Amino acid sequence: MTTQVQRSLRKRLGRAGRLAAAALLCAPLVAQACTRVVYLGPQGNIITARSMDWKVDVGTNLWIFPRGMARDGAGGPGGLRWTSKYGSVIASGYDISTTDGVNEAGLSANVLWLVESNYPKPTGDKPPLAVSAWAQYVLDNYATVAEAVTALEKEPFTIVTEKVPGESRLATLHLSLSDSTGDSAIVEYIDGKQVIHHSREYQVMTNSPIFEKQLAQEAYWREVGGTVVLPGTNRSVDRFARAMFYINAIPKSENPDMALASVFSVIRNASVPYGITTPDQPNISSTRWRTVGDHKRKLYFFESAVSPNIFGSSRNTGECRPDLEEEVLLIAVAVGAALDDFDGVVDALDDAGVEPVATARQNPVQIGF
Repeated sequence: MTTQVQRSLRKRLGRAGRLAAAALLCAPLVAQACTRVVYLGPQGNIITARSMDWKVDVGTNLWIFPRGMARDGAGGPGGLRWTSKYGSVIASGYDISTTDGVNEAGLSANVLWLVESNYPKPTGDKPPLAVSAWAQYVLDNYATVAEAVTALEKEPFTIVTEKVPGESRLATLHLSLSDSTGDSAIVEYIDGKQVIHHSREYQVMTNSPIFEKQLAQEAYWREVGGTVVLPGTNRSVDRFARAMFYINAIPKSENPDMALASVFSVIRNASVPYGITTPDQPNISSTRWRTVGDHKRKLYFFESAVSPNIFGSSRNTGECRPDLEEEVLLIAVAVGAALDDFDGVVDALDDAGVEPVATARQNPVQIGF
């Protein structure tokens, strides 16, 4: 993060905001688990949804990053550095990582927990990239899944991880990508080797087992048929089966609002009831929030599981420009805040140059990107 950005944030966000911004992309990612689905609708209507399931609140905020930001991959000495080509809207984890987001070209990136992940040991011949910055690196640099896959196949960096904050285990994640054409890719590190699954057919990703085995189990449920029986537990494989069936069973509506409603219903169906947690299986835990990205209309929706008071905001793609002084714009520091705090939230949005368009109960945050 540049000195100029830090000065701007110092004025805008106060001490708490400065601490969050300084930590972003500079620390190991908080562990997480979730479900991710991609809807392939008519007339190029592509929608990506995901849920965040974890045993504790992950302290998520929503951020806008403009083009032209100087980045440090936070991987240690000799770490990967780059300048962002695309602006993005992201949901952070404890403001130390990018857990979910979409860039202005319509590329979506999501990181989910995968206990089988085993990253290669750094050898010094490639720059290290912190797993906390993995998704952000892709959002900053690529416009499509195909472009990202071509670049990642060359393995230009080595992913490095660290212990989950407050725990003794390492953060182990895999990455899903989707774009405005409906293309998808799943990137995993198994036994120290990168494995990329690339196909428009890969509409769903959850957690364990590895994606190759998930596909085999999905094939079984496809033969059984979802109208006969579907697995109903909170386990990863069961969420995968339900999400895959329903994302293809819902009507392929030409009305984009109806399509959004259908996709929201699918990701809610794959969610875990609030208050449930399994100590030895953090991926079987309460759903904390959900996001839905409309690739065609370039909208990003955020829905908290605990807040009845959620606001909406809008921002034009053209505003993700270097002449924004390369600012990191905190746009939703109080998602889920009490209604009494909304005036402060709206003021913060105004300071960031984001126009609030709605304040309502039981509606997701909407952000144009």
